[in-house]
Amino acid sequence: MSVLKGANLALMFSLELAVLGSALWWGASVSAPLAVRITAAVAAAAMFVVVWALFGAAKDAKYPQTGWRRVALEVCWFGAAAILLGFAWTPWAGMVLFAVWLANGALRLVWGQQQL
Repeated sequence: MSVLKGANLALMFSLELAVLGSALWWGASVSAPLAVRITAAVAAAAMFVVVWALFGAAKDAKYPQTGWRRVALEVCWFGAAAILLGFAWTPWAGMVLFAVWLANGALRLVWGQQQL
């Protein structure tokens, strides 16, 4: 069982990286000149990084969130990434990202990997 729990935490980390990738991809796919696309990609990813560093990072968040605030943070954070991925690629990709996060979150709760 510990292998599955470890895999679930690794999946969470991969989902966090997917959020950053979604933001970068969205910015790079904007219909604009190259300088604007680069700026949009970097700014979108930076916004996600700042929000996660302040509120969501597992051990080093400046303002760690618990309970319903943590749930709201993750829904908004992963939901926004799913929307950006849907715009950048296809809506199905965004829905899959959100569904995988939802299953991961449920397992984290069941296995006590999330402090609410």
